[in-house]
Amino acid sequence: MQSAPPAGTGTAGAPPALTLEGVTRHYGSSRGVESLDLAIPTGELVTLIGPSGCGKSTTLRLVAGLERPDAGRITVAGEVVADRSRFVNPENRRVGLVFQDHALFPHLSVARNVAFGLDRLPRAERRKRVGDLLDLVRLAHLADRYPHELSGGEQQRVALARALAPRPAVVLLDEPFSSLDESLRAQVRRDTVATLRETGTTGVLVTHDQTEALSVGTRVVVMHNGVIEQADVPEKVFEQPATRFVASFMGDADFLPARVHRALLTCEIGIVSTVPGWADSDVAVDVVLRPHEVALRAEPNATAHVSGVEYHGAFVLHHVRLASGRTVRSWQPHDVRHPVGTAVTVTVAAGTAPTLLVGDRAVTTPPRNAPRPPVLP
Repeated sequence: MQSAPPAGTGTAGAPPALTLEGVTRHYGSSRGVESLDLAIPTGELVTLIGPSGCGKSTTLRLVAGLERPDAGRITVAGEVVADRSRFVNPENRRVGLVFQDHALFPHLSVARNVAFGLDRLPRAERRKRVGDLLDLVRLAHLADRYPHELSGGEQQRVALARALAPRPAVVLLDEPFSSLDESLRAQVRRDTVATLRETGTTGVLVTHDQTEALSVGTRVVVMHNGVIEQADVPEKVFEQPATRFVASFMGDADFLPARVHRALLTCEIGIVSTVPGWADSDVAVDVVLRPHEVALRAEPNATAHVSGVEYHGAFVLHHVRLASGRTVRSWQPHDVRHPVGTAVTVTVAAGTAPTLLVGDRAVTTPPRNAPRPPVLP
């Protein structure tokens, strides 16, 4: 699945910074990635996310030239770097790499680490380029230090400066913040994103952190079992997931059997919403409900009961067991706590437009040959 790039990115008439067309890589009988199609305009920062083994690191290795695809084509800044007949080595691809462990040379100073890929430049030009980059990442005062004398955040900024030094068309970042403490991670992430945007660099960031993927990327690419499930702007990936997997992976989600009858969506908690355009429909669906969309009200005679309460500081997560035995979750403000066992009425927050699924795929219009709801006695 491929999504159009966000408006306002790239340069008119210029080729995308990176394209993958039908890219496939297998390892024996195991699928690494299958028929990947993706185009990334110049200046865009894309986050690549999915569970372990989904193919995101394989994708980075294929783009970097550390592996060769079995099929398909990869282009960088309009130049074919891998296809059936051509394979460009990593050092000639105009692709920068920032690894999880930073991979700095321990025997080289900060300045010499940054200068490592600039040996073809004249000495004066090389020195200026290193100085400019160290100023950019605010490490000029540490130019003569060695990696072991730096903090984790400083090492990460050196690794980014080294990746940017040769002016790559694309920078690939493989979970670069995962080894940092939580408090440091957020600051280093902001600094990294600011640097990429200030230099207009196209970036592909691999992460396993959903919050990071949604907050950093101008577009989010969700992978599962070696394929792209959805590639879109963060708001759509979270609010309009394309599949059941995306809905459950990109944030908490509960699924309830439901019915759309004459444009009215109902399930066991009652009326959920109207569904414009479904006036002549009678379709069985699953409705996706996220915890922030679920409202609770204590009612002595209600058939749903609170089965668990989790305190998260600013919010409290309530697990609610419905009469059917199914469970939904509800975020409440920190000062609203319904004890375990409380009978509650469950409704959907006003203004909610939930995602509807037929099978494992989201639908926005009445599908052909959709399952009809069972006839109730």
